[in-house]
Amino acid sequence: MAVIGNVFAAQSALLPAREQMALTLGSHIILASIGMSLPAMIFYLHRRGLRGDETALELAKRWSKVAGVLFAMGAVSGTVLSFELGLLWPGLMGRYGDVIGLAFALEGISFFAEAIFLGIYVYGWDRLPGRIHSLMLIPMIVSGVVGSFFVVSVNGWMNSPAGFDLVNGQVMNVDPVAAIFNGAAVIEFTHMFLAAYMVTGFSVAAIYAVGILKGRRDHHHWLGLIVPLAFAAIPTLAQPVVGHIAGQRVADEQPVKLAAMEGLGTTEAGAPLVLGGVFRDGEIVGGIEVPIQGLASFLAQNDRRAELAGLDSVPPGDRPPVNVVRTAFQIMVALGTSLAALILWAAWRWRRRPEFWSSRWFVRAIVVSGPAAIVAMETGWVTTEVGRQPWIVQGVMRTSDAVTDAGYIWFTFLASAFLYLAMGVSAFAVIRSMTKRWASGDHDLISPYGPSGIEDGRPAATRDDAGEASIGSALGSQQ
Repeated sequence: MAVIGNVFAAQSALLPAREQMALTLGSHIILASIGMSLPAMIFYLHRRGLRGDETALELAKRWSKVAGVLFAMGAVSGTVLSFELGLLWPGLMGRYGDVIGLAFALEGISFFAEAIFLGIYVYGWDRLPGRIHSLMLIPMIVSGVVGSFFVVSVNGWMNSPAGFDLVNGQVMNVDPVAAIFNGAAVIEFTHMFLAAYMVTGFSVAAIYAVGILKGRRDHHHWLGLIVPLAFAAIPTLAQPVVGHIAGQRVADEQPVKLAAMEGLGTTEAGAPLVLGGVFRDGEIVGGIEVPIQGLASFLAQNDRRAELAGLDSVPPGDRPPVNVVRTAFQIMVALGTSLAALILWAAWRWRRRPEFWSSRWFVRAIVVSGPAAIVAMETGWVTTEVGRQPWIVQGVMRTSDAVTDAGYIWFTFLASAFLYLAMGVSAFAVIRSMTKRWASGDHDLISPYGPSGIEDGRPAATRDDAGEASIGSALGSQQ
């Protein structure tokens, strides 16, 4: 009876454990993306400000304060995730903790370095010389990128396990460095790095685009729109290439995941590419086949006649939920393609720079691009994580074998949901309060090295009507 009870408890914990992980990881990844990319944008604005653009300097100050609030949220959500690995997945950490533990330790060091220099930067406005102050962002940028690599490398390891030998069920010959630099780590991180700049760039630009639609055509909104959009441009155009390379890795190392992404019920040579539809009874119903012979095979193997493994190549118990994976994958690709088209549209409009934002449809497209970039990233992670199921470590450990047998996981799931809701509401309230003060003309954290001097305790550029009424938020427009 005890054995039966334990099996039931493990099964009942699997769903809430997965839901809790999806909630916390899906929320944290947005904050991690901002932490990885926003400091670079602030650095550009700060250096531009030191060359004479007072509006850029003011934006750098405001964005840094918002970055501090979001970093605090990220610290909490990241800590929750760390505890969750042991709480929800003791089977994984108990067996493979020695393999992936170094990556988490190095990520922790990077996190503390980023926190230290963020603190110096935020509180250094009236204490450090301008150029030295701006250089405090460099360690932040480096730490954010390095820390993110170590975390993503763990996910890469789950898709392409390396750095150990499994002998009679025991983990032997552990090589943590080989585990970090596994076969999927570099391409996954590159994909995520580009996505981070896309999410942050489009989201920030979208906020200022809202203000532009409401009639704010000042220098604040021009910089708030064009700078993040420029930072998102190259990553957006490069992402399809990186995604294609990542897809070919999946075809080689995780063919069943690819079968779920493409909806291939049976192994097939010269597989077609089908858009839309629903996977039912081993085939896609209601989809539209692209009229290029063997296109799916060509994209996966650079050969239109290549054979792609179907879902029938493994037992039913080893197949992921096809419609979830396929729908998420197609949404990601569709949104990524649309964002690339928007960047090309923006490049075309840049040739007519004085009228760059004169088209309301163009500005509306930028407003939509922020949520679209977030959804694209989230669906990409759904494709990666759900597509690997039922394995938590590909081909080595099943998710059901890693989950806790505790019977209280629904309670921790609800507690996590409440915590993240409370953090979100609190962060929104804090940032909104700051933006209201800024919109009313309150300029705190004044820099003593403004490029054109200080009058009455604040830079002259911050007192003009456009400055006070324009950027209604650091990352949000209060009109």
